[in-house]
Amino acid sequence: MSQTTRDGRGWRPDYLVAIDAGKCIGCGRCYKVCGREVMTLKGLNDEGELVGLDDDDEEFDKKIMVMNDAGACIGCGACARVCPTNCQTHEALAA
Repeated sequence: MSQTTRDGRGWRPDYLVAIDAGKCIGCGRCYKVCGREVMTLKGLNDEGELVGLDDDDEEFDKKIMVMNDAGACIGCGACARVCPTNCQTHEALAA
């Protein structure tokens, strides 16, 4: 599905559809550039389960970014441009 910019140039949104937990380093750069809360930071424990960072009872091995509200994504691609590990998958809407 093609959109246009303010002055009428063609533009195709690419929506964030997945984040590879194996590649994500939890740096938070994508979160900082996204004003729509599409992603959130979680902990990954030694069993590979996602845990909340604010839960004092849970221990985690590393932090990773996970999808929070995929429907809020506008397909701007800002998150992909700042990601140092290229851990995100983006797709255009099917026609």
